Amino acid sequence: MAENVEDLLREMEAYARAHEVPILTEAARPLYLRTVREASPRRILEIGTAIGYSAMLALREAPGAEIVTMERDAALFDAARSFLRRAGYAERATLLSGEAEKLLPTLSGPFDFVFIDAAKSRYPDFWLGVQPLLAPRAVVAADNVLFRGLVEGEGSEEWPKHSYRTMVLQLREYLRLVRSAPDFQTEVFPEGDGMAVSRRNE
Repeated sequence: MAENVEDLLREMEAYARAHEVPILTEAARPLYLRTVREASPRRILEIGTAIGYSAMLALREAPGAEIVTMERDAALFDAARSFLRRAGYAERATLLSGEAEKLLPTLSGPFDFVFIDAAKSRYPDFWLGVQPLLAPRAVVAADNVLFRGLVEGEGSEEWPKHSYRTMVLQLREYLRLVRSAPDFQTEVFPEGDGMAVSRRNE
C-alpha cells in the first residue's frame, strides 16, 4: 500500500539534510511547482534524480504524467527508487542509472517538461542533448543557474576562483545558449540559487 506522499516528502527533506544531498530548496519549490503546473506535462524528463525529491513533487503536481529520470550516483539512485516505490509511483517513474550524456541518445521523445539539476558544468551539453527529445511546446527548467551570485549580477564581475571557474563559465554558456535559441523564450528567476525556465514557442 502506498504511503502518504506529504509524509514521504518530509522524510526526504530530513534525509537530504542528514546526508548532505542537494535537493530543490524551499525557496525554489513554489516556482518549480508552478512551472510544472503550467506545463501540464504528460511526459517528464529529469536529469539528476538525487533521492527523487523533485521527481516526486512533479508526479504529485501532474497526476497524469510519467517521468524518466536519470542519476549517476548508485547510492542516490537506490534511495530514489525506494522513495518512489513507497509513494506508489513506481509505475509512473522510469529510473535510469548512468551518465546523462550516454543515456540521452537512447531515449525516445517527445517530452513536455524537462528538469535539469545535475552537474552544473555540463548544463550546455544537457541542453543540446535534450533538443531532439522535446515536444513542440516543451518547457525546460534548469536549477542553480545563478550559482551563489557568481554567474550574473552582483558578485559576478570578479573572475571566479579556481574551484568554481569551470562551473561558472559553463553556466554562463548555458544562459547564453537558452537566451539565443530562436524557438525559445527564457526567463531567469532569482528564487533559490536561480532557475532558468525556457518555453518552446513552436
